[in-house]
Amino acid sequence: YVMLLTLSPYTPRYRDRVSPPGVMIRPYLNGFTIAFNVSQPNTWQPYVDSMHHFLAAYDDKVQEEKNIECVSGQYFIQGGDDSEEKKACQFKRSLLQNCSGIEDPTFGYSKGQPCILLKMNRIIGYRPGAGVPVSVDCKVQKGNESHLRAVDFYPGNGTFDLMYYPYYGKFTHVNYTSPLVAMHFTDVERNHLVPIQCSLNGKGIINDLNSDRFLGRIIFTLSIGK
Repeated sequence: YVMLLTLSPYTPRYRDRVSPPGVMIRPYLNGFTIAFNVSQPNTWQPYVDSMHHFLAAYDDKVQEEKNIECVSGQYFIQGGDDSEEKKACQFKRSLLQNCSGIEDPTFGYSKGQPCILLKMNRIIGYRPGAGVPVSVDCKVQKGNESHLRAVDFYPGNGTFDLMYYPYYGKFTHVNYTSPLVAMHFTDVERNHLVPIQCSLNGKGIINDLNSDRFLGRIIFTLSIGK
C-alpha cells in the first residue's frame, strides 16, 4: 500500500521502454474485412452509421466549443503540475474533406469508393516522428498490386500533425481527441478480395514486426461488389 502511494495517477513512472504506437481503423464492425455491394445499401449502411457515430466527437462545433486552435507543425508542450488540466487542440471532421461525411454522408460507400480512418494508439508523453510528422501509406499486402490503383489521404498528404502531441493522459487531457488520417480508396478492383496494408512511416516508428500486425501498421481486406 505504501508503494502504491508513491505512484502518480497521471503519468507512468517508467516511460523509457514504451513501444512505438500501434494503429487501428474505423469502421471496425466484424473483424478486418470490409465487404459490401454498391447496389445493396443494406450491406454498406452499417459501415456508414459506424463512421458517423465515431466522428460525432469531431464535429466542428463540438471541437470549437471544447478545444483550442494550435500552431501547426510543432509539438504542443504544456507545463505545470501533473494534475493540472491540459488544453487540447482542435481536430475538426471537416479536415477530412471527402471523408468527413459532410458533403457525402455515405463516405463514398454508395459509390464503391470507401473511406477508412486510421488512428494511432495513445501513449502518454510520446512525441511521434522525432520532430517530423508521421505519414501514412497503403499498398496491396499480398497479391496483385494493380488491384489497388488509387488512394487519397486527408488531411493534407496523410500526416499526423505534431501539434496533437504529446498526450497527457485521460485524467488531465480530458477533451483530447486523437488525430486521424482518412484513406479514401477511390479505385479498387471490384469483385475481388483485396488485402491492404497501411503503415506509419517516420523516425522511431516500427512497422515490420511479424509478431505484431498492429504495431505501426494494420492489415485489412476490402471486398467491393457491384
